Amino acid sequence: MGLHRVKTLIWMGNSRKHVQKFPKEVKADVGTALYDVQKGATPPQAKPFKGVGHGVFEIVTRFDTNTYRTVYAVQIGERVYVLHAFQKKSPKGQKTAKPDVEIIGQRYKEAVELEKEMT
Repeated sequence: MGLHRVKTLIWMGNSRKHVQKFPKEVKADVGTALYDVQKGATPPQAKPFKGVGHGVFEIVTRFDTNTYRTVYAVQIGERVYVLHAFQKKSPKGQKTAKPDVEIIGQRYKEAVELEKEMT
């Protein structure tokens, strides 16, 4: 089997700063998952993130009663775009807070434009 090319990771907005503030166990989980994505695999803790665009997924990491989300896009082009990272604040339910959804949507559009400029 041939070697797979590892895709470049592009951090949108302050997503990298947010991940850096996560607990070290969460950072390790997110890092491993994103590396899998860069190699073309879908990590087991990733699930589709609906309502923004095609090929958008979120890595859900639970740690110490908190839930952390890292949202990325894989089908924009040759790169992996990390759109947003945050600690989920709502106590129950699957709904992502509206401001977070808006940030993800805006950064998705920015990533699409960035990809056009790079090709």
